[in-house]
Amino acid sequence: MAKDEDERKESGDTWRDFIWNSRTNEFMGRTASSWGLILLFYLIFYIFLAGMFVLTMYVMLLTLDDYKPTYQDRLTTPGMMIRPRGETLDLTYSIQDTESWDKYVQALDNFLAPYNNSQQLLINDVCTPDMHFIQEDSGEVRNNPKRSCQFNRTVLDACSGLTDRTYGYQAGQPCVLIKLNRVIGMLPGKDGQTPYVTCGAKKEDSDSIGEIAYYPPNGTFNLMYYPYYGKKAQVNYTQPLVAVKFLNLTMNADINVECKINSNNIATGTERDKFAGRVSFKLRISAKIYTHTHTHTHTHNL
Repeated sequence: MAKDEDERKESGDTWRDFIWNSRTNEFMGRTASSWGLILLFYLIFYIFLAGMFVLTMYVMLLTLDDYKPTYQDRLTTPGMMIRPRGETLDLTYSIQDTESWDKYVQALDNFLAPYNNSQQLLINDVCTPDMHFIQEDSGEVRNNPKRSCQFNRTVLDACSGLTDRTYGYQAGQPCVLIKLNRVIGMLPGKDGQTPYVTCGAKKEDSDSIGEIAYYPPNGTFNLMYYPYYGKKAQVNYTQPLVAVKFLNLTMNADINVECKINSNNIATGTERDKFAGRVSFKLRISAKIYTHTHTHTHTHNL
């Protein structure tokens, strides 16, 4: 019994001596000078690592261009997007329910505000159509800010919101705006052939989509809006649009629509991204269908 108590006492003394040994003035087996040297070593070591990281980042940033991405090999084919759009690419509303389609009208009003003719006249130039608007730098001297071409709202005609404030939504003939995502330096349309948009229904809905009108005519993205030089170099750039107006959709039916870009130097549906150069969305317009019944009254002479 006494032997066990002696062993516990000896064990306790050993731990206390390890934490603080008053005879040798050691803390956890090291003197103050030893701990100081270790902390100094790790301080210098981590300062060195931090310096190497900062130097590496600095050298890498020196290789980057503020105006153009160094690498953009994944952007050979631009994506497409529609306006208006919600959380999903579904345009669903009821003609009789004003609130259901007014949100789309408001979204288009806000989106097209910078395209007003008066605004474009102030910030952008009238350019020569059907040719790329090339603005080269002079060696190391940058030609910035670069000029941009006017895209006037009136070009969208029946989908401009100027002649029809509801963009056709009230009449069941909605307008959808198509835009190509911006890619710096892209020159669509080889040999002067202007890229254009075509839309159609998926095979199962081909009988429901009806006639489609395009604005500008033929649904073209004019060459004068390209190339795009980047937000920093071309601060007033106005993205060209194509408006698609569905003239006689089948009411009360889900219609799956696909629009794509057609160009002799832009591939669509690549192996990396089958949706490259195209966009799909669903249209559904609900409308009450009234049937007329004729009541015939017969008069009998008694």
